[in-house]
Amino acid sequence: MIHGKWRTLVLATAMFNLGFVIWFSFAPYTGEIAETFGLSVAQLGIVASAAIVAVPVGRLIIGPLTDRYGAPVTASWTLVVVGCFSIISAFAQSYEVFMGSRIIASLAGITFVIGIQHVSEWFEEEQLGTAEGVFAGIGNAGAGLGAYFTLPRIFGDGYSDPLFATNWRAAFFYTGVLAIVLGVIYYIYGEPAKSEQKRLATKQGAGFKQFLFIATRYGAVVLSVAYIMTFGLELAMNGWLGTYYREGFGQGDLVIAATFAATFSIAAGLLRPFGGYISDLVARKEITLLPWFEGRYRDQWTFATLVFVVLTMFGMTLAGLTGNIYIAVAAGFLVGLGCAFSEGAIFAQVPAMFPDNSGSVAGVVGGVGTVGGVVYPLAFSAPFLPNLHVGYAIVGVSMIPILVLCAWVFQPEVGARANEDGWLVSSELAQDRTAYAADD
Repeated sequence: MIHGKWRTLVLATAMFNLGFVIWFSFAPYTGEIAETFGLSVAQLGIVASAAIVAVPVGRLIIGPLTDRYGAPVTASWTLVVVGCFSIISAFAQSYEVFMGSRIIASLAGITFVIGIQHVSEWFEEEQLGTAEGVFAGIGNAGAGLGAYFTLPRIFGDGYSDPLFATNWRAAFFYTGVLAIVLGVIYYIYGEPAKSEQKRLATKQGAGFKQFLFIATRYGAVVLSVAYIMTFGLELAMNGWLGTYYREGFGQGDLVIAATFAATFSIAAGLLRPFGGYISDLVARKEITLLPWFEGRYRDQWTFATLVFVVLTMFGMTLAGLTGNIYIAVAAGFLVGLGCAFSEGAIFAQVPAMFPDNSGSVAGVVGGVGTVGGVVYPLAFSAPFLPNLHVGYAIVGVSMIPILVLCAWVFQPEVGARANEDGWLVSSELAQDRTAYAADD
């Protein structure tokens, strides 16, 4: 049983890490890609946004499918499809083919939901925050350690091999091959759940009406929009920072610009387990951080981290306006720290909402949260802004209504029923959830 638990964590983490490498493998090469296809800075912002556009819907769909068919099945199919289209993008000769293939390759981002579901099927509730934090944190680091730090060093300026004379084409091809190989390994060695009873309970709860019920609960909704301003922001920054440091500060060296961008990604990824661990800790020891949300210990930690994220966005603008790239990199690190703690806090709560529907819950929160990765790059690169630094403050202002909604739901009297009460779908249906599975 222990062997299976840790093997699951390793497989899921490896899948998500490679998924993030593929998802953001375009980011270090935006300069070369722009030169190949004749793109402007504003068009690069569209590329960064388009690379995320398929993921929200993909996550919403893959969550219930993973509950129904098990993570080994959905993980293997996802990795193989993503790998094939990453390879196709390596050979693209037109902007249209490149964009289309990268949009499908971006479905590598749905591996997050698959992994969240798989890990939650093996770990007990008191370990969920830490286990999910380790999975997501090391996986998220694929954007920093993999896409930004490793790829430019392997496939850097002047790269050439018997197949490719272009660095970004080689990076897309070889990471695609790795995804196909890992997909086969996951199918062979992955086990869907720690017991047949657990697997059956999850499978039976994977109905369409149950999905609608979950998606409209206060708790799921508020964590979804909170994930927009944390994970959505992380996606946006991962796809944008390389361009920002190059265009905003005139840093033209590929490796140096990518290394600066990697500091954010590494913080947002590797520090995420601490966000989950602290959430577990404050809940277990009943530590009061914000007395306004009395008794809602995980909520208190989550809200504190969200406030920190908003403050760091204004800090990014102020740091950029100094004109000092090192101050801007330090500010970016703090944004990554805030994202890491917030994401770990949010996904310490998510699987516990509906333990037999962890894939559906993760799909809702992860899918909706990804929207930020589509919208925020457009704000960062908006052509009407006076400079590339102001967009961060605009995004920070847009996050304030999310804080207000969180403050309302985290009130003790609302939070106590946040997993039962909600919008659109009647809370009375909570008494008969098992009927949903039989009605899909």
